[in-house]
Amino acid sequence: MTSLLTRLNHYHVEAIDSTNSTLIQRVKTQQIESTLPHLLTASTQSAGRGQHQRSWQSPKGNVYLSLYYPYHSAITGLLSLIVGCELVQMPVITELNQLRQHKNLPKIGVKWANDIGFYEHTSDAHGLYLFNKLAGILIEPVWQVGQLFGVVIGVGMNIHTAPILNSKTQEGMSYQATALANLYPSKPSKEDNSQNQDNRNHGHSSQSMIEMTELYTQIAQALTNAMQRFDHLQKTPEAIDLFLSKFAQTDVLAGRQIQVSQDNKTQQGSAQGIDRHGCLQLLNTDGNIMPLFTGRIDVTG
Repeated sequence: MTSLLTRLNHYHVEAIDSTNSTLIQRVKTQQIESTLPHLLTASTQSAGRGQHQRSWQSPKGNVYLSLYYPYHSAITGLLSLIVGCELVQMPVITELNQLRQHKNLPKIGVKWANDIGFYEHTSDAHGLYLFNKLAGILIEPVWQVGQLFGVVIGVGMNIHTAPILNSKTQEGMSYQATALANLYPSKPSKEDNSQNQDNRNHGHSSQSMIEMTELYTQIAQALTNAMQRFDHLQKTPEAIDLFLSKFAQTDVLAGRQIQVSQDNKTQQGSAQGIDRHGCLQLLNTDGNIMPLFTGRIDVTG
């Protein structure tokens, strides 16, 4: 049976500038077949990118993955939320959330519109709730001469190393990075502790590569599922209500008091899920629902 990674034409490199940028360039220059899916993974990136051109720190030991998926219909804001919803249903995240629920710890879920992680209260950041970011999503349509060839979905997930954020990456937002190794310790192996520590730090051993391959497979399956679900919703609008219900179960902002900053303007209210277009619904202090397409989110309660 052909593996999912093989079907997605997977290729891995040790170092690259950006998996997203490289895939986009290779499609546009016809270095790879634009009618087929392609999966690119890297051990590290020198110019990784996040949302709004923020830099994405890419130390070894984490997942840096991009999937090119041939697609010719319009891409909407729902796609990143569908991707997030599928990612938190990965077996490794599902198992971890079960353990966290047993310990009464906050669940890992989707933070509108492009992040995976969880909130916890802290005495820092002026009493705000701090978002612990496990993964980020970067979606970029691939256009050539006015024609949409497909979409590249990039995922950066912290596995063994939680980068220390700086002004270029954090940009005043109240969040910090976390990693799976911090939340869900590696299962005991036959190797000694020093070798295990080396695996966590560098991701070079055969055992580590097996673990990473499994993670690549789970993430790639989630992205494939997301594209299929997105296409289904585009063709079957009545199915969106079912997705909204499903998303609500993973929404870490649901019901929280938030502050939204947009173009030097600040609004406050409570998060009331998303609408059919993927906009965040803010119930403001006047009792009105406002759909928000973009904005910086701080949780205050």
